[in-house]
Amino acid sequence: MIRQIVRRRTTLGLAAMPFLSRTGQAQQPFPERNPRYIVPFPPGGLTDIMARLVAQKLGEIWNRPVVIDNRAGGNALIGADAAAKSPADGHTLLAITLTHAVNATLFPNAPYDFRHDFSVISLLGSLPLAVVVNAEKNPRDDLPALVARSRRDRLNVGSSGTGSPPHLGLELFRRVARAGENIVHVPYRGGAPSVTDLAGGTLDMMVSNLPECLAQIRGGRLRALAVTSAERHPLVPEVPTVREMGLPELEITNWTAVLTNAAVPPAILARLERDVMAAIGDATVSQRARDGGFQVLGWDSVRSTQFVRAETERWATLVTEAGIKPDA
Repeated sequence: MIRQIVRRRTTLGLAAMPFLSRTGQAQQPFPERNPRYIVPFPPGGLTDIMARLVAQKLGEIWNRPVVIDNRAGGNALIGADAAAKSPADGHTLLAITLTHAVNATLFPNAPYDFRHDFSVISLLGSLPLAVVVNAEKNPRDDLPALVARSRRDRLNVGSSGTGSPPHLGLELFRRVARAGENIVHVPYRGGAPSVTDLAGGTLDMMVSNLPECLAQIRGGRLRALAVTSAERHPLVPEVPTVREMGLPELEITNWTAVLTNAAVPPAILARLERDVMAAIGDATVSQRARDGGFQVLGWDSVRSTQFVRAETERWATLVTEAGIKPDA
């Protein structure tokens, strides 16, 4: 019964996290062994980079190395499932992104319940997407011109996979443009190959994670028509926002948060929250994250839980209305 009460108080679906914030440090030593930080994506990606920055600092705080465990595959389900089934002692952390919030609707028969099997420790950071086109094929179009073109012509639009943030950005563009079947989704296994094909002229446009296309923008092979954040991004300050271009409906940000098993005792959750926020708040960690394109957030568990829950519901509506289905 006690275990059930703790579980109900610490799930994504309930705003009971103030209880955790008021709880003191765990009575037992923590951590008792080397913690594991599961990243459900390959090494070298955006989520992996942020996780490694935070893990290194946590290792210094705890005087124990935090082991990064890359569990890629299954549309990020494999790693999340491993975390959901981990011992409820706080020694297993999970890196998530917007993809996991989408998966809650995209995969209704997933082997875990995203809304109830995890506690959110902190929202670490966010980054915008960019509407990008091939510079040689589109030397002058702005975003409204691209919208107009999509109503006339067929456009092949790449993404890093079904249900990924670039795919969601594409679906928002389809809605705003009212382009219907003129927008043809071409899913890839990751952002890098799709950006390469756009730079090579195979694709017509993308709504890409900004860091994944930044080198091609700076190299002149791609043109960024707008960023999807509320404000301009310091790495591309010359690029307007979608709101500036008259299309606020295209606002979308990717983000990463750190979670743990929902049944972890409240005192350990409070310790995790305190130490993770200290790690992301470290000046060196924050600067390196910003250099990688992130807006550093480091929110507490209450605010982070509310955000992840809202994102899960927001994108459930789009997934359902757009009829997005997992790849066969």
